[in-house]
Amino acid sequence: MANKLINMVLIRRILQLKSQGNSKNRIAQIANVHRATLKSYLLKLGATGKDYNELLKCSDEELAAIVYNPSNVNKPDERLKEIENHFGYFNKELKRPGVTRQLLWEEYKEAYPEGYGYAQFCVHFSRYLGQMKATMHFDHQPGDYLQFDFAGKSLQYIDARTGEIVICPVLICTLPYSGYSYVEALPSAKQEHLFGALSRCLGQLGGVPRNVLSDNMKQFVQKNQRYEFTFQELAMQWSVHYNTNLEATRPGKPKDKPSVENSVYISYLRIYARLRNEEFYSLYGLNKRINQLTGELNSKKFQKFAYSRSDRFINEERPVLKPLPVEPFTIKHITSGKVQKNYHVILGEDKHYYSVPYKYIGQQTKIIYDGQTVEIFILPQRIATHKRSYRQGYTTLAEHMPEKHFKYKEMQGWDAGYFISVASKIGVKSEEVFRKILASKEFIEQSYKACLGLKKLADAYGNERFEAACERALKGSRVNYGMIKNILKNNLDKQQQQQMSFQMPEHENIRGPQAYN
Repeated sequence: MANKLINMVLIRRILQLKSQGNSKNRIAQIANVHRATLKSYLLKLGATGKDYNELLKCSDEELAAIVYNPSNVNKPDERLKEIENHFGYFNKELKRPGVTRQLLWEEYKEAYPEGYGYAQFCVHFSRYLGQMKATMHFDHQPGDYLQFDFAGKSLQYIDARTGEIVICPVLICTLPYSGYSYVEALPSAKQEHLFGALSRCLGQLGGVPRNVLSDNMKQFVQKNQRYEFTFQELAMQWSVHYNTNLEATRPGKPKDKPSVENSVYISYLRIYARLRNEEFYSLYGLNKRINQLTGELNSKKFQKFAYSRSDRFINEERPVLKPLPVEPFTIKHITSGKVQKNYHVILGEDKHYYSVPYKYIGQQTKIIYDGQTVEIFILPQRIATHKRSYRQGYTTLAEHMPEKHFKYKEMQGWDAGYFISVASKIGVKSEEVFRKILASKEFIEQSYKACLGLKKLADAYGNERFEAACERALKGSRVNYGMIKNILKNNLDKQQQQQMSFQMPEHENIRGPQAYN
């Protein structure tokens, strides 16, 4: 991660953590960012003179302009890949009499002079050997963690329409401090159903814990090593929306999340066992019954204590949870697409094409979309935004088209009604001229170019002069585009206006019509 440009979701997470007063070491640990990389980003962000809350209000483009510096990108460290290829050999040799890590390191450095020093060699080798096997007792703090996992056993319901038995994975969430649990059967284990259920869990809790812990499920973790993780993009979006940290257990280490493992076992005893002889005909009916049994589980007092999970949660844990965001979490899907020669990219899910400015033809884009909006990026810049359409076809904005295409598209929309509408906005005489020209051809389509020419004259000379020119032209026996053009070009419309504005001056020798009464 230290050698890669981090995305804007992670930048916002760093800002959130910094605004909460976390140290650099803590932020590097939570966000999985190398300390040197984190320091460089914080220096750039601090150089703006803005506080971290102000920076959180910046757009992705503004943040990218601050933190991205393409000329300063570190090269990936190839030493780790190289040494990992030899761990099996080192482990085998270490079991031989007299062989020590020091000796193995000396042989390694002799073969690879640019390799790790002794300290780093031992760190990486220790990770490989898996020496940290001791079981540790955790003292949980109120509101510190939410742990979640899928139960190993599924539940089911009968489709009332088809009679088919539908198998449902079951998500179990637990607050380790109070033991308060949330259980829900899902249509599938896909990301959209997982994060939708996690959002409903937080809604029921009425707040957000500081950390969310899961195992290495693929819906949550994109890439994992023993102590380093890269989370899925959707998981990071969810984390930023709820302002909480994401954490994952080490691969193959269920004891890293013992509370939810215990909750899974208790769910088998208190929920699954009660449901074994019951039938349900919808997912809603199944979850309604699960919710009832979970409520009973949370309300049941512990054998050795005078309080229940609900009592401890309501009295000690809920008050310290962070508030829920005002807006619900909206799942944003991410895909990519190349700009085709017709300056469109395709959203394969809907088989719908969306336009981008034609200058980006041939470039690779990142498409981020939800149920309402489709945004198209050539990172870090957003180049187009569209309202999502679920029908096969094209959505094209005029400003994305080359000029020739725009003119052709504009011509496709011509009809008599369009030109009469244009003329009526200019004036009565203009509308009359347009109607005469539209009626002058045997095929009305042949008059459209003349009407387009009149429209351009009105744009060039102004509506007032164009209306006066039309009034003058209508005094003749016929009217056409050339007559209007000549009147405007030779300023004859102005002469007519001058004659209309001329008035006979008053004089005692000039008799008016009243002299003949």
